[in-house]
Amino acid sequence: MRLALYQPEIPPNVGTILRLCACENIPLDIIEPCGFPFSERSLKRAGMDYIDRAQFTRHNNWQNFRDYNSGSRIILASTRADMPYTEFSFAPTDVLLFGQESAGVPEDIHTQADARLCIPMKADLRSLNIAIAAAMILGEAMRQTDQFPT
Repeated sequence: MRLALYQPEIPPNVGTILRLCACENIPLDIIEPCGFPFSERSLKRAGMDYIDRAQFTRHNNWQNFRDYNSGSRIILASTRADMPYTEFSFAPTDVLLFGQESAGVPEDIHTQADARLCIPMKADLRSLNIAIAAAMILGEAMRQTDQFPT
C-alpha cells in the first residue's frame, strides 16, 4: 500500500501526510511539480521530526510515477466519484492517489485511475482537508488489508 500526492500545493498538508506515512509505515509518492519549494523548512512545522522517518519518492511527472508503480492499481480520491471508499475492496498493493488541494487531478488522470472513490459528506459542503481525507481512506484500506505497522 502506498499514498500518492499529485502536484501538492500546500506545504503543511504534505508535512502532515509525511507524518501520517511515517507513523503508519506507508511509502509516499510525490508527483511534481509541487506548488511550493519542496524543502525541509517548508514541511517542518506540520511534519515535525517525523519527516526523516518517512519513506517518500519524488517523481518528475505523472508518467514517471506510473512507470514506478506499474502493476499496482491507482485508486483516486475524488469529489467527483460516486463510490464511497467504505464500499470499495482494497488490495495490499494499491496506490491511494490524492489530487491538488484546489483542483484535484486533470480529467485524463481521472480517467486513468483504476477506481475513483469519494468520502460521503454533507451535500452543501465542498471537500475535506486532503490530510484528513488521506487518513480516513488509508485507515479503511489498512483495516481491510490488515496492514498495520508492528
